[in-house]
Amino acid sequence: MARRSRAGGATGGPASAGGTPALTLLERAGVAYETHPYSAPGVAAYGTEAAEALGLDPRRVFKTLVAEVDGAPVLAMVPVAGTLDLKALATARGGKKAVMADPADAERLTGYVTGGISPLGTRRRLPVVVDASALEHPTLYCSAGRRGLQVELAPADLVAAASATTAAVAGS
Repeated sequence: MARRSRAGGATGGPASAGGTPALTLLERAGVAYETHPYSAPGVAAYGTEAAEALGLDPRRVFKTLVAEVDGAPVLAMVPVAGTLDLKALATARGGKKAVMADPADAERLTGYVTGGISPLGTRRRLPVVVDASALEHPTLYCSAGRRGLQVELAPADLVAAASATTAAVAGS
């Protein structure tokens, strides 16, 4: 996969790729990706909105959620079609209890706004757990670091770039 925008133009580098820390990280790592901009009116269901706007299967579009396992922040990625199983996340991180982080804390920890949180290029490096279903797809989509911009890349590239682990953390 080339580094290209949905409109077909080459991204050419971090500035023309949208200038997000997530895309800069992918550029520096030499990861092949494609960006997909869409109109983001700012509704509460950002991931579902992205899947609908881009005409994508919601099982291939992943949302990045900020949680805490035994008080330590962690990023969890699950398909927008599902939910995060907090107990499974706690187990995956070797902890006892997981809770969702407050949105203001999520923004402070990641440096991204809610609805545009990416697992890549966060302000503070956080552990990332990607739902194992991601590995069933040749590519997946996740936030590129701002509302209205998704990045498509191979699941293995995402896992490597985010230093993530995979586990069954999606609920139904």
